[in-house]
Amino acid sequence: MTDLPTRRLLLVHAHPDDESINNGATMAKYAAEGAQVTLVTCTRGEEGEVIPPALAHLAPDREDRLGPYRVGELAAAMKELGVTDHRFLGGPGAYRDSGMMGLPQNERPGAFWSADLDEAAAHLVAVIRETRPQVLVTYDPDGGYGHPDHIQAHRVAMRAADLAADPAYAPELGAPYAIAKIYWNRVPRPVAEAGFAALRTATDVTFPGAGTIEDIPGVVDDGAVTAHIDGTPYADRKAAAMRAHATQVTVQGAFFALSNELGQPLFSDEYYELARGEPGAPEGRRETDLFAGVVAP
Repeated sequence: MTDLPTRRLLLVHAHPDDESINNGATMAKYAAEGAQVTLVTCTRGEEGEVIPPALAHLAPDREDRLGPYRVGELAAAMKELGVTDHRFLGGPGAYRDSGMMGLPQNERPGAFWSADLDEAAAHLVAVIRETRPQVLVTYDPDGGYGHPDHIQAHRVAMRAADLAADPAYAPELGAPYAIAKIYWNRVPRPVAEAGFAALRTATDVTFPGAGTIEDIPGVVDDGAVTAHIDGTPYADRKAAAMRAHATQVTVQGAFFALSNELGQPLFSDEYYELARGEPGAPEGRRETDLFAGVVAP
């Protein structure tokens, strides 16, 4: 495996656009620095609401062609971030967007929420053993905000990390490999509060309303955050990647809205909680590099 880049990052997300909103600056930073950045997206986001009226015909209750369209949006977003290795779990369309929690779509055939956990994890094990990432980024056990596909993405990512390291598990999927560090996406509550305060005084935003902190996935108290990535040099790339997801996201300056048209802060700095592995910063201090303490290769 000496031909692999020294630093290797894997991100597991539920739908196209989740990666750009949560980790766009982080992905752009490490890609620009020469790290291998691999994105695995678990569904094509078929159940998303469509913002542009001209594309409303793609919606699941009409032509049901939103999934393939969002594959193209994701490719455009990855081009903005400089990420060349982006894949769908099991292949495009292997798992369908499950919709919001409690909807009939949760149980429809092929929905990611109803997928067999070990079967889905096996697809990710193959990716892990191929790309051999030292760092994995995904959601917390609640998926950040309770969406079934986000919860399932967390479960699949954590299960696959365990299985990939097991020498007895599926040798046909490659040599066993243990990921050194696993992070969950986070936003410190004071950062979220400051973002909404800035939104309330912004003069260049035309959203009809503002969201709340509850709309932001992964908000936690300051003390739970263990890593802080300064994404300021990559803020424009992150915003461009979010704009590429035009069916789902509207960007206005330092703010954005989803289909509910409620403004939210667009965070250039991104935050994480180390869920597994050894911290690379002294106790009480935040890491500023997700690879801190990792021994290459």
